[in-house]
Amino acid sequence: MNDEVRERICLIARTSPADWKITAFSTWSLSRLAEHLVKHKVTVAISRETLRRILRAGKVSWKTTTWKASTGPEFIAQMHRILALYVTPPADGRVICVDEFGPLNLMPRRARRGVR
Repeated sequence: MNDEVRERICLIARTSPADWKITAFSTWSLSRLAEHLVKHKVTVAISRETLRRILRAGKVSWKTTTWKASTGPEFIAQMHRILALYVTPPADGRVICVDEFGPLNLMPRRARRGVR
């Protein structure tokens, strides 16, 4: 792959999918960008890892974490109650946050034996 193609890939990666009339998503993922590059004949094929390397070498940065907003009807009220706890925590208590969707769950685990 020549430098001209690499530069074009970096330029496209710096655009928004909306610039290409794509409304199904608002940011590029490596997979979606790779599909887009092939569809628009920028390259015949490209792996996600090759694309990642090209973008890194071209100093194209992107956010790798995502989040999902709640669609529940009580979300706003719950959010305000939680934020109020942070602003004015109880004088005789503690405020503890737990991420219920994190990679670890609160299950008892066996200790390793024979640590040397």
